[in-house]
Amino acid sequence: MPNDPYEKLAPVPKLAVRAPFTNGDTLPDANVAPSHGGQGRSPALEWDAVDGAAAYLVTCYDPDAPTMSGFWHWVVYNIPGGVTSLPEGAGTGDEVDLPEGAKAGFNETLGREYRGAAPPAGHGPHRYFFTVSALDATLDIPDNLTGARVNFMAREHVIARGHVHAVFENTGA
Repeated sequence: MPNDPYEKLAPVPKLAVRAPFTNGDTLPDANVAPSHGGQGRSPALEWDAVDGAAAYLVTCYDPDAPTMSGFWHWVVYNIPGGVTSLPEGAGTGDEVDLPEGAKAGFNETLGREYRGAAPPAGHGPHRYFFTVSALDATLDIPDNLTGARVNFMAREHVIARGHVHAVFENTGA
């Protein structure tokens, strides 16, 4: 059975997250890396407002990557508490398409953009978890942190969390 990346986290209230796909759907081509036949755009995401949220953290994580720590495709933190959506393509990495005050953290390739799905050929299906965490404070952290570190720094501030995941498999040789 595949690991659940949220299983060991402290329980918090659930947050409804919506995307152009539902749990277990195939990741749309728009969100797949150009090297794998897609357009490499971050998906539109929408979530319910959470009372007491000072900020939101949005990530895309692949726990099935052939590493011991998965692969962080996208990290956006300090999204203002009054914002409840990001448009498709907001993950350009230059922060111009993000709400004012939001910051893009580093993905696993040390870029700030959304990295579309690009698993190795023949490695099987990979799950891409698009997670929104409501935080009770903005994060006062260095701007050079990766997804794992941003999530670690946010852990004491999470007051609600939700995700939607899609699947992509590279069946090429």
